[in-house]
Amino acid sequence: MTTATEAANKALVLEAFDTLFNQRNYAAAERFWSPGYIQHSAHIEPGRDGLFNLIKTLPPTLRYEPGVIVADGDYVIIHGRFSGNGRPVAWIAADILRIADGVLAEHWDVLQDEATEAESKSGLPMFGNSFPR
Repeated sequence: MTTATEAANKALVLEAFDTLFNQRNYAAAERFWSPGYIQHSAHIEPGRDGLFNLIKTLPPTLRYEPGVIVADGDYVIIHGRFSGNGRPVAWIAADILRIADGVLAEHWDVLQDEATEAESKSGLPMFGNSFPR
């Protein structure tokens, strides 16, 4: 059973990701990320500025699609796809976030290039119900 706090944390992450990655509204995104944001990703410079500066370097075609999202207390894990990122294939991500005082306070991720149907040994897509085109 999801508590009200866990439901609110999932909604916060979904709105934050849409605001930053899809809308590219950096001023609005600041309200979602703590000024003391802790970044564990090997692909991103430290802090909120590191994340925002990375997104600013990516093509305007960048799109984030959320998938499965789960919450446990102050932690949210979201499985999603980053497409239009300037790479030959989309990234499939499991983003793990810790929420504190109503903002994203800490982040870890696991990233993989999205496999095509021909590359998938399981015969199943990595995200959603269909393979990328």
